[in-house]
Amino acid sequence: MDLWRFFDITHRYHRLCNPMTLEKMDELVGLLRLSRGAEVLDIACGKAELLIRLAAMYGITGVGVDLSPYCVEEANRKRLQRTPDANLEFVCLDGAEYQPDKPESFDLAMCIGASWVWNGHRDTLLALAEMTKPGGLIMVGEPFWEKEPPKEYLDFERIKQEDFATHHGNVLIAEDEGLTFLYSAVSSLDDWDRYEGLRWYAAAEYVRTHPCDPDLPKITERVTRSRESYLRWGRDCLGWAIYLFRKP
Repeated sequence: MDLWRFFDITHRYHRLCNPMTLEKMDELVGLLRLSRGAEVLDIACGKAELLIRLAAMYGITGVGVDLSPYCVEEANRKRLQRTPDANLEFVCLDGAEYQPDKPESFDLAMCIGASWVWNGHRDTLLALAEMTKPGGLIMVGEPFWEKEPPKEYLDFERIKQEDFATHHGNVLIAEDEGLTFLYSAVSSLDDWDRYEGLRWYAAAEYVRTHPCDPDLPKITERVTRSRESYLRWGRDCLGWAIYLFRKP
C-alpha cells in the first residue's frame, strides 16, 4: 500500500510525529529565542506542529517541506485554523530536492526525525548547515543506541549498528563538523510508549471502522511487525532525542 497513506492512518492521533511530548517541545521552542520574522526551514515537517508553534510564539517566516501529501494538507489546514496570518509555506517535495532561493539564508534549519532524507545524521547536519546563516541554529531529531543492539533486532529491522550512533556520538558528529552543541531534549520510555501506542491504537481503530478497505491485511501486517520489534527489542536499546546546535 501507499507508504504515506499508511503513515497518515497510523499517525492520525499524533500532534508530533515523533516520540516527544508537547511540554518538552514547548521548552525547546522557548530556548530558541528567535527574532520576529526569523526565517525557518523544516525538512520533513510532518503535520507542521513545530512550525505552527514557532509562528504563534515568534511570528516567523517559515517553509515546511514534506513528501507526504496528507501531511502537507493537514499542515495547511492547521495554519488556517490556528495561525491564519502567519507567513508559512508548505511544499510537497522530497526534502533532499529542496533548494532555497539562496544559500545560508535561514535563521533556523530543522529536520526532526528524518535523517534518511540525506542518508544519515552527519549528511543531514551538513545539508542543513549549507542552508543556515552564519551564527544560525540547526535542530535535528535522531535515534541513538542506548546499548548495543542484539543481532536479532538488527536482522529483523534490516539495519546495521553503524546506522546510528550513541547519544554522545550524535553530539560528537556535529562537533566534528564545526557546530556548537547547545541542548538536547531526550525522549523517555514513557514518550516512546505513547508514540508507539498511539500508532497501534490508530491502526486498530481504522481496521475496526473500515472493514472493507482492501489494504487492511497490509496495515495489520506492518503494525504487528512493528509492535513485535519495539516490544521485543527496540524499547530496551533504541533512544531518541532532538539536538540543537549553532553554526559558527
